[in-house]
Amino acid sequence: MTKNQRARLHAMFDGRCAYCGELLGAKWHADHIEPIIRKLDYVRGKGFVTLKESHRPEHDHAGNLYPACIRCNINKGSMQLEHWRLMLGRYVETLNARHMPYTMAKRFGLVSETGATVVFHFERVKEATP
Repeated sequence: MTKNQRARLHAMFDGRCAYCGELLGAKWHADHIEPIIRKLDYVRGKGFVTLKESHRPEHDHAGNLYPACIRCNINKGSMQLEHWRLMLGRYVETLNARHMPYTMAKRFGLVSETGATVVFHFERVKEATP
């Protein structure tokens, strides 16, 4: 990706992550909305290493890229967008079932659950655009 292409991608959502809406810092990722799923190879002494080849090379084009903060891109990984949305939606359920610090914070009013559905920043931007 050229510097010019990267600058255009960064500006796509006014310098914000397409998913969570946070301002992108100096380090951010160009994420494939439809994952390309890079191929792996096992190298003795190193474990699995990522190859430049992918399982879905047809998804590797500029129209399939959105700017993403590092956390969102790593969390999404190679998931389809709707699968990731479902996983994110279950985080509160998982926190309630498995994480005492979260439930204690909730008991003391430090956390308030909204029951909101997962709406990505790029979806909110599209809705606001006439």
